[in-house]
This record gives sequence, C-alpha cells and structure tokens, in this order.
Amino acid sequence: MPRQVSLSGPVGAGRRRSVIVRGKSTSDDRLIDICIEGDHVAAVADAQPGKPPALGGEAWHVAPGLFDIQVNGFAGHDYNAPPFGDASVQAIVDALLALGVTQHLPTVVTGSHRRMLASVRAVVSARQERRIAQALPGLHLEGPYISPADGPRGAHPVKHVRPPDWDEFQQFQEAAEGLIRLVTLSPEWDGAAAFIAKLVAAGIVVALGHTNMTAEQMQAAVDAGARLSTHLGNGSHATLDRHNNYFFQQLAEDRLWASLIVDGHHLPPALTKIIARAKGAERLVLVSDAVAAANGRRSSANGRRSSAGMPPGVHQFGDLRVEVSETKRVSLPGTPYLAGSALDLPSGIENVIRFAGVSLTDAIDMATRNPWELLSGPEHGRGLVPGAPADLVLFKWHDEHKQLELTHTIAAGEVVFAAAR
Repeated sequence: MPRQVSLSGPVGAGRRRSVIVRGKSTSDDRLIDICIEGDHVAAVADAQPGKPPALGGEAWHVAPGLFDIQVNGFAGHDYNAPPFGDASVQAIVDALLALGVTQHLPTVVTGSHRRMLASVRAVVSARQERRIAQALPGLHLEGPYISPADGPRGAHPVKHVRPPDWDEFQQFQEAAEGLIRLVTLSPEWDGAAAFIAKLVAAGIVVALGHTNMTAEQMQAAVDAGARLSTHLGNGSHATLDRHNNYFFQQLAEDRLWASLIVDGHHLPPALTKIIARAKGAERLVLVSDAVAAANGRRSSANGRRSSAGMPPGVHQFGDLRVEVSETKRVSLPGTPYLAGSALDLPSGIENVIRFAGVSLTDAIDMATRNPWELLSGPEHGRGLVPGAPADLVLFKWHDEHKQLELTHTIAAGEVVFAAAR
C-alpha cells in the first residue's frame, strides 16, 4: 500500500488546519500556492515567497490528479478475471495512486452475463471502503455489444459478443448501483441507435469502439448522442479502404471526442500527431487500456526510468491469455491482435508530447480536465479550484528528455504516495 500521510486534521473544536502545496501551474506556468483544508481545496493564489509550503516549491509542477477512464487491470490483478475481491481492487487502486492516477474507471469487458455481473459486483463491494469509492467514480462497460468481426473485435471473445439488450444492460446497471458511466459499443447492430438514445437519456456517455460500422450507422449513432471514439485507430481491420473507412469518418466527425492509447504500439507517432491535429487537444482523452500485465514504472531524481511489470512471455489472467514482448507490447499469442497495454498514464503524457508535439499543458489536460468534462460536463467541479476535492500531483518536468518525475500524489487531502529521496 502506498505510504499515506495526513496533510490535515482537527485543530481545536471543529477546526482544521490549512496546508500549503506549492508548484508551477501546468495551465499557465504560474507559481501558485494551493491551500488544502481537510479533503478539499480551500484556496488557490500566487505563491507567497515568505511562507514556506508543506510540499513542493519552485522546482515542482502541480496538476490535478490523473484520471484514467479505461483500466482493465493492473499489477497482476484483472477486473475481469474471477476470483476477484476487495483486496484485488485495493491493490489496483494503490498501484495507480503511486503513478499519480487518483481516479480511474474499472473497465468490464465482453464476457458471459454471469462473469460481467460478478465483475461489476466486485467493484461495488470494494467501494464500501471510503478511499476506494473516492478512487472509483464509476464503471466503463466495454462490450459485449461490439462487432463480432475479426480485427474490430480485438481480444474480446467472439462467443460472448452479442447485440444490444436493454434488459441485460439494466441488470448490469442495477448491480452497479447506477455507477456505469461509460459504455463502448458498435452501432452496426439493428436497433443500436435507439439503444444509444436510451443510454444517453439515462445520463451515460456512449462511445463507439470495436466496430465495423458504416458511415450511415456512425452518423445515426452520433445523432442519437454518442460522444466518444474509444481508443481511436484500434479495434480495427488491419487493412481498410484507403479513403472510405470508419477510421477517417470518426476522425472527421467533430462531435466525437477520441480516447488514445499512446504507448507506441497501438498508434505510430505520426498517426498520433495526425489525430491530435484533426481532433484538437480539447477533444482528446489519454487512456492506458492497462491490463494485469501492466505495473507502472519508477522515476528517479536524474530523470532516468526503469520499467516494471510482467516479464516478457505468455501470461494467463482468468480466461485471457496474453503475450508480453520485450518492448512491452501486449497481444494475443500467435496473432497480430493487441490485448490491452502495459502502459501507465504518466508515460502516455510523455509520449503524446514526444509524438504529437503538444504542450505539457495540453497533455496534462488530456489526462485530467478532459476526461472529467467528457463524463460530467464543463461544470465538473474538479481541478485546482476552490471547493474541488484535494486530488493533485506534484512532479518535476525534465524538458530535455520529455520526462515526468512524479514526487507526490495527494488524494482527498492526504499524501498517498511520496517518492523515495
């Protein structure tokens, strides 16, 4: 479990002391002091040099806690591989907190009705613990209503792919106690547009992914309220028509945001740059699509990096058998199909800066502000603003190497990770 240190506590009757965290804002490079009281941000102002902070300083950057909306598993634990209990959820949350990810959406993927229900219920059970509930603001349902075609289906088992079923979805949402906030599906099924409209009316964000849809089906889905392309450029046939294809159609649709897995395997650097230019930084969301084979990395003060995670070879997680290469590519053994990633979100931030040439400000937004705005609208109440939950990260940015050195993660006003000095 990450080391946890309280930054605030009761002082006198009914009072809490204030704690100052200092760093350069990633939005405008201004040196700011963030006053934390209890588990919320009380104030944000220009730094006061004569008043030393509890954490941070001029050499640090400060940003909201990272938010990953697509996590299948991490650190040897898989949300989709029973038996799966509270301890596994805790292990994933703790491992991600050590990487600056203060919130994530457990992603339940295509499986039998029984297995998917079990995964949903395991997450709900673990959320009875306060800190787990803070870290898991919802669920992402990726499947089972996706394309059955090889290529677009990716690593999802074909035997469990099925058309949209509103009664089944309601069972999932009831088991989730209303926590399903994002659904990835393919609009190629009959009745998909009406199904999407029902989801949207229920306050759920709909994403298009793992799809073999036509242009007409995509337009009907977007007209019905679909708003996101899940890991755009992936979950696709290896060969597409050079002009008329579902990738270009999504790229050109301004109403669709896009999530990206920027690990160097899912998208080549040049394509990452093209997508960033076409969509604009404000409509991009960085995701890890991490699986149990992922385990993050460690940073050191000199900016050097040592990778961690499952060793190269074939690994079994529940029903899913994956192969991890020397370069951390995760695929179905003996096939060209990727099966999630071994990526962590800080590495995704570094990579999108290197590959697409975006600014640090935009890259951080893709992993903080943008996912919250996608799910909750512009008035999401998150970030470095008074009244927001005190979820933030302190890091040093090594611009020459485009490397992010995470030093502290603060969740709900408590230091839950501090890098060894």
